[in-house]
Amino acid sequence: MNHTTRARLMRVSTATLTTVLFKRGFHNTFLQQVQLVGGTKANMVGEAYTLRYIPAREDLDGINAFNDRSHPQRVAVEECPAGQVLVMDSRGDPSAASSGGLLLTRLLKRGVAGVVTDGGFRDTPEIAVMDFAAYHQRPSAPTNLIRHHAMDLQLPIACGGVAVYPGDVMVGDAEGVVCIPSNIADAVAVEAYDQTLYEDWVAKRIEEGAGLFGVYPMTDASEQAAFSAWRGEQAAHYPLATGMN
Repeated sequence: MNHTTRARLMRVSTATLTTVLFKRGFHNTFLQQVQLVGGTKANMVGEAYTLRYIPAREDLDGINAFNDRSHPQRVAVEECPAGQVLVMDSRGDPSAASSGGLLLTRLLKRGVAGVVTDGGFRDTPEIAVMDFAAYHQRPSAPTNLIRHHAMDLQLPIACGGVAVYPGDVMVGDAEGVVCIPSNIADAVAVEAYDQTLYEDWVAKRIEEGAGLFGVYPMTDASEQAAFSAWRGEQAAHYPLATGMN
């Protein structure tokens, strides 16, 4: 992902992204039952680095499992590249933690952009005050070994009912997380950024008392002319928009 795409995605909402993706034929891109624990107010943007859990088994997932330096969960924490997002397939099961505060602190210190699971995190009071984007289903104190066996890395997974492939672009805000297929991320970022500019104009007009018809969607010729003039004045506020006058 190039710098301009990342910068654009930092400025757009997941709601706008889902609409842009819908127009391109992608209907299932918003992760279900995944919410921000707390902390950062900035968008989370980064390529997906994937970890898959399967159900735990008692002979494999004892308390000494973490002594193995090849344990996929620990490898993920130590090897997820800076700027990427660790995405964990926990089968939608939050009854045991997918990870906890110490591991998330390590990810933060390594420069990882964020972490997402469709399971739960432990140590959530501490995570909530970290300046780090962490998304889960709900708090879960028990160790992951009770329910989850870390199986493999960097393979396609499901998270929140959405297919996530390594390298897909994950964007998170206060509303949730969207997965953008990597091959269209640049184009989606352009369209979503320009859509944000338009939606800011609509918000301005509604605040001024305008009705929806002719404004949203913009079918009125006078509104189109007014928007075009306003858009041309916004270069300083929307430096990455296309077609600015």
